[in-house]
Amino acid sequence: MIVCVCNNISDREIRQAMDLGITSMEELRDALGVATCCGQCFSCAEDILTEQLAAQAAATEIKETVLKRPAFAN
Repeated sequence: MIVCVCNNISDREIRQAMDLGITSMEELRDALGVATCCGQCFSCAEDILTEQLAAQAAATEIKETVLKRPAFAN
């Protein structure tokens, strides 16, 4: 879905940028130009940012839980 019509930025592009390390709206603005023209996309982009950060945190938590399980010797 196109989030920023002015700069033709999709939700997928926002998520990909976040996978590369972007963690704030300021960084999204600098890297992709999101919410730099009319600003109508700011809240939608911020929602995507929040959801993706939560998903990344949950994925990290799951990885840590799986890796910390004790190994049982038979």
